[in-house]
Amino acid sequence: MEKKFDLVVIGTGAGGSTVAHKCRKAGWEVAIIDSRPFGGTCALRGCDPKKVLVGAAELIDWNQRMRGKGITAGTTEIDWEELMRFKKTFTEPVPDKRENNFAGAGIAAFHGRAHFLDKTTVQIGGDTLTGRFVHIAAGAKPAPLGISGEEYLTDSTAFLEMEKLPKRIIFVGGGYIAFEFAHIASRAGANVQILHRGARSLEGFDPDLVDTLDEATRDLGIDLRLNTTVESVEKDGEQFIVNASAENYQKNFEADMVVHSAGRVPDIDDLDLERAGIERCKKGIRVNEYLQSVSNPLIYAAGDAADSGGLPLTPVATMEGHIAASNLLNGNHRQPNYLGIPTVVFTLPPLALVGLREDEAAKQGLKFKVKHEDTSGWYSSRRIGLKYSGYKTLVEEETNRILGAHLLGVHAEEVINIFALAVRAGLKEGDLKTMIYAYPTSASDISYMV
Repeated sequence: MEKKFDLVVIGTGAGGSTVAHKCRKAGWEVAIIDSRPFGGTCALRGCDPKKVLVGAAELIDWNQRMRGKGITAGTTEIDWEELMRFKKTFTEPVPDKRENNFAGAGIAAFHGRAHFLDKTTVQIGGDTLTGRFVHIAAGAKPAPLGISGEEYLTDSTAFLEMEKLPKRIIFVGGGYIAFEFAHIASRAGANVQILHRGARSLEGFDPDLVDTLDEATRDLGIDLRLNTTVESVEKDGEQFIVNASAENYQKNFEADMVVHSAGRVPDIDDLDLERAGIERCKKGIRVNEYLQSVSNPLIYAAGDAADSGGLPLTPVATMEGHIAASNLLNGNHRQPNYLGIPTVVFTLPPLALVGLREDEAAKQGLKFKVKHEDTSGWYSSRRIGLKYSGYKTLVEEETNRILGAHLLGVHAEEVINIFALAVRAGLKEGDLKTMIYAYPTSASDISYMV
């Protein structure tokens, strides 16, 4: 059946649903499509369910750190099946709620995998939808590794749906997915290994604080191996054999589960973009400063599907969705501002950053001063038995503006937001140093960090 709309949106996550609702509110006829349950990655397969699991791991971690400091040994442990049931109370209502919201707003919803027939026409099963415009926010998927036995790898979505936790888990890749899930699984009782082909894990973060987090990870009992390239995976009965090379030797690892944690790519390969004349690259659909396709002006894109320059984060996708909607409705007049957007690795302790790393600031020719310190001896760490914590801040010499902040420690995921405000608003070193903070809090440490 052929149907016409003002706007066709591909993807029901933050970068898609935002555009659909704003354009529908303005009176446009809108259709939205998703091949997966409605809700997107964050609500169903990423941020939200992951943080539920992190919350349980935090309790285990805090209990262990405080033993001998007023807390006696107990039997606190994670019941994985019960934890997953709790997690589902957050995720299971989402698809129906989203679908009802679309219906209530008068947005036509379609389930299925879309592909383009021409510049603004897409097909989903037996339905053909033509829009005056099409907005693409299809999210991301695990990056292809090109190794033998790749089909045996479990992705992050399946990990978050496991009813039972395997005893031995190997993570292929040393990014945030590996570290977050490894810290959860290890505290839930699994034997965990991370195999990363690079010389550094978590390559987007400050190397000095990553080194400290690596040490904390190994101290937890996780076997973190750098410069170790996974070459193939074999199934051997009920277990898997991971064949890897490390410098000048080969080594085989055995596991009950092997998890893909080696990066994600835009989930746009099968949309037949070439039929619509939509240029793309490895990072997504090529867009201009208004989030409009550089090759087809009737196409906009946001989130993980767009090569926009923004971090692959839900708040970024939401912001881009608002901007794309505004440009669709009123012509190109708004551009995204990516300055001062924080990002966090939800390990225990968490690692957070906002702004520039030292190498990035130097590459821009900026003159800056650096403060870097291990804070495990500070009151905020000692009172909770936190062995690994630290910070690094970058301040521009001439202006005293905060250029970047890097935090490892308790509440780093919250404190980084204050630094994010400083970076985005152009606040100076003195603004943070002379601020009166609630004390004693993790935020009150900021005055010593600048």
